[in-house]
Amino acid sequence: MSDETPRFERGMECAQVLRLHGPDATPTQDRLCQEVPIALEFNGVSHAVMLATPCDLEDFALGFALTEGIVERADEVFDTLQRESGQGITLQLDIASRRFDSLKLRRRTLAGRTGCGLCGTDSLDQALRPVPRVAPPRIEAAALSRAVREMRSRQPLFDATGSVHAAAFCDGLGQVLLVREDVGRHNALDKLVGAMARQGLQGRDGLLVVSSRASVEMVQKAAVCGCGLLAAVSAPTSLAVRTAREAGMTLVGRLRGDDMVVYCGEIPVTS
Repeated sequence: MSDETPRFERGMECAQVLRLHGPDATPTQDRLCQEVPIALEFNGVSHAVMLATPCDLEDFALGFALTEGIVERADEVFDTLQRESGQGITLQLDIASRRFDSLKLRRRTLAGRTGCGLCGTDSLDQALRPVPRVAPPRIEAAALSRAVREMRSRQPLFDATGSVHAAAFCDGLGQVLLVREDVGRHNALDKLVGAMARQGLQGRDGLLVVSSRASVEMVQKAAVCGCGLLAAVSAPTSLAVRTAREAGMTLVGRLRGDDMVVYCGEIPVTS
């Protein structure tokens, strides 16, 4: 596809299908979300292979590096190159030497799957790493309802394929500032964190909304980017709630329209 192709269209392809409606069968085309092996290399050394949707990959590379603690700041990633092959796509990141030295000490290998959380982590310390303390913003329930509605209206890849997750960064009024989509919920959040960093947006200045459940890794990633409120369309896990509570984060789940459940923290309700 050319550089003029809309960003989301880079993540899908067409397929011939047979659509059934009662006794009627109609040959037609359907649009499918792409799921491609994405290898991440840091300073020439392979670190992870994830299955992801091949759009917004520069955001994905930076967000993954930040939320996994490989780098602490966006300016510690000097360059990102993309190489395609018959097997998939390789993202080659050039990072600060001191960060690469720390990465080598961790000796962590990941083998990613679409629905996985802590794939390939080789110790309990790495799986349940400490999360930074965050300050939850004072957000009214109406702002969260607005946020989830706006996020849903800004999911072109989901509208086309029906098979991807979304993550959105919103301001205190629930206005969506950024949305990223991916077949994997963790990848969508990594893409969002990378996009936020590239645009100079600070997690402490808003809230995160995700279209999936809130697993512990989603809470970890939200805390690393400094966001004090994570709201999910589906429910959280018990470990996610405990981790959010330890971080001082407000965690909201089952966010559907004006209905929601606050699992920890506080959400004011306007009468």
